[in-house]
Amino acid sequence: MVGMTRTEAGAGTGRRVSEARERLLRTAGQLFYAEGIHTVGVDRLVAEAKVTNATFYRHFRSKEDLAVAYLGSVDQAIRTQIGSLTAADVPTEAILRGIGTSLVEQIRSPGYRGCAFLNAAAEFPDPAHPVHRAVVQHREWFLRTITELFADITPAQADHAGRHFVMLRDGAMSAGYLGDPVAAGETLLRGIEGLLRVHLARGADGGTASPSGHAPAEATPVPGIDCSPTGA
Repeated sequence: MVGMTRTEAGAGTGRRVSEARERLLRTAGQLFYAEGIHTVGVDRLVAEAKVTNATFYRHFRSKEDLAVAYLGSVDQAIRTQIGSLTAADVPTEAILRGIGTSLVEQIRSPGYRGCAFLNAAAEFPDPAHPVHRAVVQHREWFLRTITELFADITPAQADHAGRHFVMLRDGAMSAGYLGDPVAAGETLLRGIEGLLRVHLARGADGGTASPSGHAPAEATPVPGIDCSPTGA
């Protein structure tokens, strides 16, 4: 293709191709999150990522294809971090508290503009659109993961607890952007603590929780669960 080096065209190690794709993803993440997917055009993405049009279309068939990849990169980072904790010897309630603490840190961070997945869903309301489907797939996984964590505490109530946790999360992320981020974060943490208190008590009644009187597991922020791209 005109304007492409041998490496960009696929010869050699392909390192420059990989670097160009990563620059496009980083640039898309920053611009899509800050300004919206519909607002940012291909010409601007190409210019700010310092790649050619040919390189862009070699990696992504369209801007929407890049948007799906951008959401996929955020999704994968969250899956990796939570997966590493669930595979380790970390108390279940500590994982749930840690997720809440990390969400609060995100809500209060400079440049916060809400949840990338909720924002994308608002821009692409058609359930059949690939961007919308990417959002739904992430949310289905997140709800399933949270529900499985609560199942370790109170199996009979896990579905309810999972849905409750996700609704608390969604409300806080929206309120943190549209209103007072400090108040939204405090409300989220109080809601999660109340949810855990109720379900830990129910689990104890059923013999599935930690022994009564055991000190609550400390909440440690879970890195990498931000629903916004790195550097946004």
